[in-house]
Amino acid sequence: MKLRLSLLTLLLLSGVCLAAEPIGLHPQNPHYFEWRDKPTVLIGSGEHYGAVINLDFDYLKYLDTLKNDGLNQVRIFSGTFREVPGNFGIVDNTLAPAAGRYVCPWARSDVPGYAQGGNKFDLTKWDEAYFTRLKEVVAQAGQRGVVRELVLFTPLYVDTMWEVSPMNAGNNINGIGAIPKDEALTLKHANLVAAQEAVTRKLVQELNGFDNVYFEICNEPYARKVPADWEARIARTIAETEKELPHKHLIAQNISNKSAKIENRNPLVSIFNFHYASPPDAVTINYGLNKPIGHDETGFKGNGDAVYRKEAWQFILNGGSVFSHLDYSFTVGHESGDYQIPAKTPGGGGKAFRRQMKILKDFVEGFDFVQMKPVREVVKAEGAVVYALAEAGKSYAAYLHGKAQNASLELPVGNYRAEWVNVLQGNIEKAEDFAHAGGDKALVAPDYREDIALKVQSTAAPRK
Repeated sequence: MKLRLSLLTLLLLSGVCLAAEPIGLHPQNPHYFEWRDKPTVLIGSGEHYGAVINLDFDYLKYLDTLKNDGLNQVRIFSGTFREVPGNFGIVDNTLAPAAGRYVCPWARSDVPGYAQGGNKFDLTKWDEAYFTRLKEVVAQAGQRGVVRELVLFTPLYVDTMWEVSPMNAGNNINGIGAIPKDEALTLKHANLVAAQEAVTRKLVQELNGFDNVYFEICNEPYARKVPADWEARIARTIAETEKELPHKHLIAQNISNKSAKIENRNPLVSIFNFHYASPPDAVTINYGLNKPIGHDETGFKGNGDAVYRKEAWQFILNGGSVFSHLDYSFTVGHESGDYQIPAKTPGGGGKAFRRQMKILKDFVEGFDFVQMKPVREVVKAEGAVVYALAEAGKSYAAYLHGKAQNASLELPVGNYRAEWVNVLQGNIEKAEDFAHAGGDKALVAPDYREDIALKVQSTAAPRK
């Protein structure tokens, strides 16, 4: 395995800590983030989580693509979980490395017999080459302005995943994991829990010096009914490990698919993630928690852009703070995101979609968005579904899906500028300056095909 180490990584490997404070909650509005002294929303479109564990994946080309496309968030899996070709119908799955090309936190032993070829794992020893690669990936991401969500664990959905798991007793020399797959992420087996706590501590320690990381406890725990007490144990392990370390990182929890009311919130958790979260009800019903709500995975709605673009705009303009698209145009050999996605693959992605996500990111960053909050009935448009953020009397950001007729915006007395933004190209389709006497202001949209964004700001104060 040939590594190209950055100066930052070399310094971190030698014990030098250079990072600024990690990404955290914004002090004025904890629905959003503060990173590198700037208010931040996280919008990404990334590969299927195997950038670290798949040795054939060229992460530098991948990260250069993300930087050039203007996005700032991706997920990666830690390596405690992997898939095999064919899982979920994904073609050229980055999370299913070829034989001999899988690397994870645990070191290989000198005993042959791993299900996918090569030696079994030793759950008491670390693969230092893996940690070097992990830190290099995170360091290079940070240099390109990209935040990494590191997912520590994932349930074993089907038998083929358990058959290749290092936590399965058949694949390690420790006699750990001679259990049914659905007991792997529970507190039922003390020796396996100890191994999971140890790998959590190691990952947290190794990444403490980076400012562009937060930790998700478990991807889709609800898919196999992972118990809450096990998730709480892992969250506590993260927090207790960082007590004696220089930096404290945010912890994320994956709550459900689509939407759910969050009950009995773990106080150690700061980010609440949902998958396939459309319509964005997850934000609406949990907004009172005053924490970031993330749309953490998309898919299963075909390969086209429109459905996922709609999800992104509606979620962020409803007060969400993370949109993480699962972009299947990134594969081994296509790290620039130019893979032609087969129809049977359960999602979309590609250059055009990433451009659309940058337009969304630029649109939101064109406001002082930490001063804004979701509003209902302020922007009305017959024939369109509208989601909007507003700072009353100053700034209004709206997304309209469907052909709008008789659009109006409730405004106080003042002078304003309205701009209609093309969500496919980013250009301003129509602009007008106007003085308003208060109440509803009629706004005539330009002709558009399916969806459009509206930006209205007071001209009495400087616009961003």
